[in-house]
Amino acid sequence: MPRSRQEEGLRINEAITAQRVRVVGDNIPEQGIYSLSQALDMAQSQELDLVEISPNADPPVCKILDYQKYLYQQKKRAKEQKANAAKIVIKEIRFGPNTDEHDFQFKLNHAKNFLSEGSKVKAYVFFRGRSILFSDQGEKLLLRFALELEEYGKAEQMPKLEGKRMIMMIAPIKKK
Repeated sequence: MPRSRQEEGLRINEAITAQRVRVVGDNIPEQGIYSLSQALDMAQSQELDLVEISPNADPPVCKILDYQKYLYQQKKRAKEQKANAAKIVIKEIRFGPNTDEHDFQFKLNHAKNFLSEGSKVKAYVFFRGRSILFSDQGEKLLLRFALELEEYGKAEQMPKLEGKRMIMMIAPIKKK
């Protein structure tokens, strides 16, 4: 089952260019330095592949293993790492330019919960029709919102107007 693919930067079997290699692994009788042809014969006798693990060493280090199984395990490990990576959740909170005090406090409590869970909060003021004239009111509202949430999160950006929306992102403070 000789293969000479060069995936992921690893050279296997006939793709190895060194004359002498250091062979390591669990399934070989004696670890040591062998000629390339001897190492390939050892791998073929076990119906496995000779994989160059450390090409910069002198002589290069090779291992006798099932290359397909090795690739499968690498993909599986990468998938597990990706699954364990932190996923950033963004919660949106919408205000009007003339949001009442009760509504403001209600949305503020929601934002506190979101930030304590570790989610980012995207607060925005939506302007309808001519209410865009009150963009300064919307900016004051968002700045007050960020100020009230200071102990839960910090503003990633100052309020900025994008079309009919004034947006501000607030990231949670990392707990030690």
